[in-house]
Amino acid sequence: MLKNPKSLLLIGSVLCMANACNKSNVPTTTATTPGAGYQISGQLSNAPAGTKVYLAELGEAQFVSRDTASVDDKGHFTFKGTVPEPSLYQVKLNDQNQALVALDNSTNLELSGDATRLSEGYTVKGSEDSEMLRQLGAVLGKGRASAQALEQRYNAAASAGRADSMQAIEAQYMAAQARNSAAIKKLVRQRPTSVASAFVVNNLINPDEEFAFADSMATLFKKAMPESRYTKALVARLDPMRVTAVGAEAPEINLNSPDGKPVALSSLRGKYVLLDFWASWCGPCRKENPNVVKAYQKFKGKGFEIYSVSLDQNRDKWLKAIKDDNLTWTHVSDLKAWDSAAGKAYGITSIPMSLLLDPQGRIIAKNLRGPALEAKLASVLK
Repeated sequence: MLKNPKSLLLIGSVLCMANACNKSNVPTTTATTPGAGYQISGQLSNAPAGTKVYLAELGEAQFVSRDTASVDDKGHFTFKGTVPEPSLYQVKLNDQNQALVALDNSTNLELSGDATRLSEGYTVKGSEDSEMLRQLGAVLGKGRASAQALEQRYNAAASAGRADSMQAIEAQYMAAQARNSAAIKKLVRQRPTSVASAFVVNNLINPDEEFAFADSMATLFKKAMPESRYTKALVARLDPMRVTAVGAEAPEINLNSPDGKPVALSSLRGKYVLLDFWASWCGPCRKENPNVVKAYQKFKGKGFEIYSVSLDQNRDKWLKAIKDDNLTWTHVSDLKAWDSAAGKAYGITSIPMSLLLDPQGRIIAKNLRGPALEAKLASVLK
């Protein structure tokens, strides 16, 4: 597997939800204002008369069934109703054939496509938000195909023991992530005040790497649609991350080292510092430690230090892990596990978690792993 733990810009998040539907008895077909409401006029080729088409609303974690229509002998179907607020919906024949659309109570949408390959390509008219979602699907599909091809090549290289090829494929994978991120942000910027954009930023943009962009869009969403569920979800996600956003000054930590003496994070000012949250019981942390050791040995005499905060409770196990993994840098802990004062200050909910600080104590990168950490250190410690 490629070492980057994230899927390619969370490609599966929308498509996986497309396969989970819960039945709901909440009707959407009774208009509360004369003339108000949405209409979807569909035209499907290769759909026998009587073919069922389903309309489902995107809930918090899955699609919820809202309405059903039948295709006539000319491939036509229609949905009419009202929505409680502008939201994303799915027009679906089955798990392999579906389209994501945006509806509000003034939407008059025309959707057409081939019933046997609807997900591969369809057209929409009458809704710029729905057209944006169609373009997004094309970007995600292309990215997913690229990621799958790269993973196959990576696994083949790993089986053959070709380390150089594996590293090159990882670099291509990261470049593909960057291209997809740029394409997604371009679509969002074209629709800066839409619910579709708010959903995309919350679900397809990694705020650890793109906090400034996500936060700037959240500001626009709060002004344009403060009551939208997608705006609220994005704001709730970003607010706790503000303290560890790239560009922020790292909060002070002052905990005891193994010899019982307090060591402040700020005592390492003037150097680039990797602030590393880990624990002896954390398998992924221990697996990553050799990469961190390698980076430390390479750069420790060039203005680089490491400040490790353990979320252990057992002092003996903590000290044994330090010795066993050859971690010869600064270590601190209050031995309170997830109740660690430092962990709470930084909003730590999973480990390993690391932040790279500049000599002034500002966060310049997060969660650099393996070659990515060495590459970043090489670029800042010229």
